[in-house]
Amino acid sequence: MVRHDPLPACCGDDGKQPRTGLSRRRLLRGTVSAGGALAVGGVIGLPGTARAAPAIYNPFAGYPITGSWQEHLNRGSLGGIDFAMGVGTDLPACGAGTIQNIPNNGTGGHTVTIQHADGYRSQYLHLSQFLLANGTAVGAGAIVGRSGGAAGAPGSGSSTGPHVHWHMINPSGVRINPLTYVNQNPGGGGLPKTSTEQDGVPGTIFYKRMQNWLRITSGYAGPIDGAPGVRTYAALQLAMRGYGYTGPIDGVPGANTWAAVQRLASGWGYTGPIDGVMGPNSWRGFARFLNQDRWN
Repeated sequence: MVRHDPLPACCGDDGKQPRTGLSRRRLLRGTVSAGGALAVGGVIGLPGTARAAPAIYNPFAGYPITGSWQEHLNRGSLGGIDFAMGVGTDLPACGAGTIQNIPNNGTGGHTVTIQHADGYRSQYLHLSQFLLANGTAVGAGAIVGRSGGAAGAPGSGSSTGPHVHWHMINPSGVRINPLTYVNQNPGGGGLPKTSTEQDGVPGTIFYKRMQNWLRITSGYAGPIDGAPGVRTYAALQLAMRGYGYTGPIDGVPGANTWAAVQRLASGWGYTGPIDGVMGPNSWRGFARFLNQDRWN
């Protein structure tokens, strides 16, 4: 008989307590990367350069675009994408790198640069607040500043309304469209494989891979931090529509959500009952799905 274990509760990306196998205490203690750096809340605790290739995702997919790349070029800008958002909105890092803050950067106002591996850079303009010291190394999803852009406010530069401007710079020093980059590099997570496929125990890497899969396929726009909460689980429920889930998209997974996950897992080696109670064999099947290269 297959044994199915109940899921303990934890806090996630929203402060709520959906049922998962990741404890709050474990999250706060952080995880140790292969390189030996301790990561807490998405920020690597040792300063230095990024260790991975520039894997980029769009952290602003949930916000409307108010200025396209072409519109920037048409008015003489070197390029950028504007996303409308209220002043003080958290700005997640679009990929791993090190931080350089540039106060009052001309028309761009307060600008944070994320220096990625291989000479790529990302810049967010018109910030109202810097949060991290120069040289801080961050992972994808770490909050690197807060948006601004209100006309005449400190740090807004030439902005006439609340928003964040995002562009990338390639190793040759040329601005490039970050959305084009993301579309050409759809993995965008640079993530290792999860060991859940072997041991049946979901952990931080498992949930990061789940979040990255949901980012690519189901509109998840939260951090890739391995701490699932309401936004993560709402995206999971949306993804599970294709596997028989008919309940609400409320970000609170229950037996119906997990039964749909088991249906997905049944295509990846899971042979147990579709009962909505996740256990080691259910997690192994789900992990085999998440360990596909396209969700890296």
